[in-house]
Amino acid sequence: MRIATSTFIDPDRNGVYGALAVALSFFVFAYSARFGQISILAYYGVWLPLVLLDYRQVLGNPLRYLWMFAFAVFCFISVFWSPAPSISLRTAIQYLSHLVCAVIALRTISIATLTRGATLGCAIVLTYSLLFGSYHFDPLDGTYSFVGAFASKNQLGFYASLGLIFAYAGVAVIRSSLRWLPVAAATALLSAYSLFASQSATSVITTLAILMVVVGLQLLGRFTPPMRKLLFASGLVIGVIGVTLALGMGAADAVLGVFGKDSTLTGRTYLWQQGIEAARQSPVFGVGYQGYWVRGFPEAERLWEEFYIDSRGGFHFHNTYIETMVETGAVGTVLLCAILLASFIGHLKHLLHHRRNPDALVMFAVISLLLVRSFVEIDVMHPYHVGSFLFYITAGTLTLRQRVGARPMLRPVRIHPMSAGAAG
Repeated sequence: MRIATSTFIDPDRNGVYGALAVALSFFVFAYSARFGQISILAYYGVWLPLVLLDYRQVLGNPLRYLWMFAFAVFCFISVFWSPAPSISLRTAIQYLSHLVCAVIALRTISIATLTRGATLGCAIVLTYSLLFGSYHFDPLDGTYSFVGAFASKNQLGFYASLGLIFAYAGVAVIRSSLRWLPVAAATALLSAYSLFASQSATSVITTLAILMVVVGLQLLGRFTPPMRKLLFASGLVIGVIGVTLALGMGAADAVLGVFGKDSTLTGRTYLWQQGIEAARQSPVFGVGYQGYWVRGFPEAERLWEEFYIDSRGGFHFHNTYIETMVETGAVGTVLLCAILLASFIGHLKHLLHHRRNPDALVMFAVISLLLVRSFVEIDVMHPYHVGSFLFYITAGTLTLRQRVGARPMLRPVRIHPMSAGAAG
């Protein structure tokens, strides 16, 4: 029995395989700490072997993706001055191979397949957490919250956010068939319940904001591009003014109070201050990728103790830019921000210029979620993380869109003389 290679690498024909591969990847990203190396091998097993089927189609022209690899390459270079070079080197290799898998995924599956796979993956992840999860006591605010099978309620909330966004995208943006509606509805219900159970203010606020933005952009898509740009600019100005006035009137404290939080964001403002002080020690190149949160290092041990992190691991500064500054300095921060902004602006540009572009809308929703969360979480700079996987897919699809969107060259058609005579 022979199976066509298109079943695995053709975006128009590998819908089943692609969706299952994405769902498996999401599950591995969520619970690799529980299932160990075998789960990581399964993740590599669904993407890397595709290169052997047709490396030209699967990898494409590497020059298109050099800008995406800039930050990962700098993480490698930082090994030379890292205080924990073995840890930095190992994690840099993992991060780079993780990026390669994301490139393979974006070249071999369509956005519709990604949306369905992500929806299914979030449903599986959340179901597992609801079945085998637990509650966690936070000594900083004295409350219990449901963390599922994760170590943090914010990670449970992140998957719930992705579940709601992808479920909505599959139904209202990509417009999958009616057969997909029960899966999307079930994922939406699981995600909504998980958001409520986790009580993650970050996830609830960002999810509502992104869904409102997506609906607004869908409405804008009904107008012509010039009118669309005018309405978007007007809405942006009004939104900035409204947020500024609301913050001045104490809306932030009121919203945080609903979730039982205070203005310190459960100690995050103090943690940010400590991160800024650490970044000042090596402002240009940082201490080295993954070279700060190392067991036995005095500052890391001190912060773990102050924040009651008994496991002495899985902790960070809860801000992507501060974390990047500490580990890779100003150079690494600029490289990472360049990818983030290029992806955000690129997809927004497509939405404002094209009458209907569902793929760009889905990618813009994802990159917007990552952008908003970047101020309070670390989602895009660690290997085997759903955030970094989606981060590089959203960036890489810009290059695919430019290639696919090019106007095809018309080839001349030769007519045989006898055919011409017969037609006469």
